[in-house]
Amino acid sequence: MRLPLPLHVRQGLVVRRYVVTGRGSVRRYLRLLGGFVFLMSDRQVVRFGRSLARDARRIADSDLEMLLASEWRCRLTAAWLIGLDRRTRFRERLGALLLESEYPYAGEGYCFALARFGEERDAEILTAYLDRWLPEDTCDYDQGDAMGALLYLDELHSADHATRFLAAGGLWENSAVADRDPAAAKAHMELLLGFAACCMTGRPEQWLAHRRRYVDQLGD
Repeated sequence: MRLPLPLHVRQGLVVRRYVVTGRGSVRRYLRLLGGFVFLMSDRQVVRFGRSLARDARRIADSDLEMLLASEWRCRLTAAWLIGLDRRTRFRERLGALLLESEYPYAGEGYCFALARFGEERDAEILTAYLDRWLPEDTCDYDQGDAMGALLYLDELHSADHATRFLAAGGLWENSAVADRDPAAAKAHMELLLGFAACCMTGRPEQWLAHRRRYVDQLGD
């Protein structure tokens, strides 16, 4: 009879399998921080996308829970895998972690996943986050990612949750991220969501043209 692995051993295996997987020193969590958008070759992006999609479908819910209970690298990766596979049963968990804002960087993944879920409840969660953290004018956390996701959802559902934040004299104007362009945040989120869609349909190579246009527009 095979004995169950000790918790710390299992956790180490899960982290190695899903979070630090990668060739050389370029680990998955680093690529999820933006490396695949700007730094990777077309061939690397395609390979990366296929690997992400495969793991998003395979990873067990219990392993995702383990990653979400860990530090920012694990949480960022878990949120991406959850979002890719649209495991909406994690919605409230991700929303609570976003509102808590315990670690840096992980919030990027939470906002991506909520936008990928694409439902009205996700907009409500993002709105609650912005209501909580935009008034903290010394805290530059994930407000930009949250606004990008909210603007995307507003367009998707013909809603206007973001309007009151962006109005003259509103919370955005007086926040720590007032110098950021909400339209640029939305464009970046749409780029990530396009990548996710192409990956999960088995065609990550179709996203490459979108990346080229995005990078070219940034350079203009």
